[in-house]
Amino acid sequence: MKKDPGLTFRLFLMLSDACAIIFSFAFAYFIRTHLTPRPYYFTSEITQFTLTIALLVPIWLTILALFGLYQKNIFMARSRLPETLRLFVASIVGVMTLITYDFFAQGNLFPTRLIAIYSMILCFFSLFILRGLIRLIRRHLLKVSHRGAVRVIIIGNSKNTTYLAEQMTNFPDTGYFITGIVANSKYIPKKLRKYQYSSLKEALKKARPDAIFQTDERQANYVYKQAIQRHLLYYFVPSETMLSSHFGQPELIGNTPAILVKTTPLIGEAKIVKRFLDLLFGSLATIVALPIMCVIWLAIKLTEPKHPATYIDYRLSRYNRRFKLYKFRSMKPEYSGLTPEEAFTKMGKPELIKKYRDNGDFLENDPRITKIGRFIRATSLDELPQLFNVVKGDISLVGPRALIPGELRHYGDRSLLLSVKSGLTGLAQVSGRRDISFDERRALDIYYIQNWSLLLDLQIIARTFVVVLTGKGAK
Repeated sequence: MKKDPGLTFRLFLMLSDACAIIFSFAFAYFIRTHLTPRPYYFTSEITQFTLTIALLVPIWLTILALFGLYQKNIFMARSRLPETLRLFVASIVGVMTLITYDFFAQGNLFPTRLIAIYSMILCFFSLFILRGLIRLIRRHLLKVSHRGAVRVIIIGNSKNTTYLAEQMTNFPDTGYFITGIVANSKYIPKKLRKYQYSSLKEALKKARPDAIFQTDERQANYVYKQAIQRHLLYYFVPSETMLSSHFGQPELIGNTPAILVKTTPLIGEAKIVKRFLDLLFGSLATIVALPIMCVIWLAIKLTEPKHPATYIDYRLSRYNRRFKLYKFRSMKPEYSGLTPEEAFTKMGKPELIKKYRDNGDFLENDPRITKIGRFIRATSLDELPQLFNVVKGDISLVGPRALIPGELRHYGDRSLLLSVKSGLTGLAQVSGRRDISFDERRALDIYYIQNWSLLLDLQIIARTFVVVLTGKGAK
C-alpha cells in the first residue's frame, strides 16, 4: 500500500537506535580510558573501537527487532513499560552477543570487562531517552501539522464509527488523521461532522485518503474493491460477534479493534527488507554481468553500427507508476518501438497479427527479430540491462511481469498486479514462460502477490537459473 502507518517513524527509530548504540559504546570506552582512575594495560584506540562497533550495529538492530521493538503496537501503546522492559533485556542480550562474537572471532573488542558493563548500561539509557525524544517530536508533528499521519476515511453506520473517530482524534499517537466520514450524522461526533460525505465515491475524490476503515458489513466487497483499485490500506472493524474471525491482521486503534485486510504480505518492513536485498544482490549481479553486457552491446553495434544497441520501453509498475525499462534491442530497427499490430501492418503482413495473438503473443519465426535478437531472447540475455532498473528501484528482482500500458485492458485483476513492484523474474517466468497460457501467467502473478514471502523469492531466483540454463519455455 502507498502509506503504512508509522513506517517512516520506525525507520527514523532504527537510525536513532544505531546512533545511540555507537555513542554508548564509544562513551563507555572513553569512561574507562579517561575517567576511571584504575590503570589499564592496553593501547587506547577509541576510533578503531567505535568503527568496529558501527560495523556490528546491524546485529544490535536485529536483536531489537527480534524483541519486537519496531512493531507498531510498541509505539502506539500509551504506556512505555513494555518497551522499557524489552529494551533492558535487549541491551543485556546485545552486549552478550557481541562478547560471544568477539570470542569466536578471536578478536579483542572488549579489552576490559568494565567497557562491556558500561556499554550495556549506557545503551539501555541512551536508547530509552532517545526513543522518548523521537516520540515527543512525532507526537508534536502529528498533533500540529498531521505530518506523517495516514489520511483516513471511515465508512459505516455503526457505534464503532463513533468509537474509532474519537480514538483517532483524541490520541494522535495512533498516526491516523480523519479526512472523511461516510455515515449517518448520529454516528459522527459533532466536532467531526465537517468531514462528513454523502458517499464513498465523493469522499475518495475529495478527501485523498491513504486508508479506508469500514465499520459495518454493508457493501463490504464494493468498499474493499475501491481500496484495492486505489492501492489504499483497507481495515475492517468487526462487530463483537465477528471478533473471533481469523482473517487479516488484528490491530488496536486506541481501544477499538480493527482488522487490516492485506492485499499482499509485502508491506511495511517486508518492503524494506525486499528493497535492501534488491539493492545488494542487484548491485552484485550488475557487476558480474557487466562484461557479458559489454560483449552483447558490441555484437549488436558491429552488426548494425548506425542503430542503438539498447532499447527503452515504457512499462507500468507498483501503483500504476510509469517507468523506462532497459533491454538490449532484439528487433530490427524499423520495427523497434512499434506494437505488433503496427509492425506487421508496416511490413505488409497484417495476417500475422491474428496468428501472433492467437499463439499467446508469439511467432515461431518472427520476421521482426534479428539473428542476434533470437539468441539473446532464447537465453534471456536481452533482459540483463534490467539489472539497472533493479538497482534504481524501478522494479524488483522478483515480481510480476512489468505491464505494457496498452495491455491493461486484458487484465481483470490489474489493481492487484499493480500493488507490488514488477520483477526481473517471477513465478510465471519460472513456471514455463511462453509454455503456459496468458490466464495461467496472470493467475501465477496474483498468487505470488497474495502469498509473498522471502523464502518464495529465494526459490524463484534459484529456479530462474535453472530455467535460463535449460532454456525451458524460452521462445
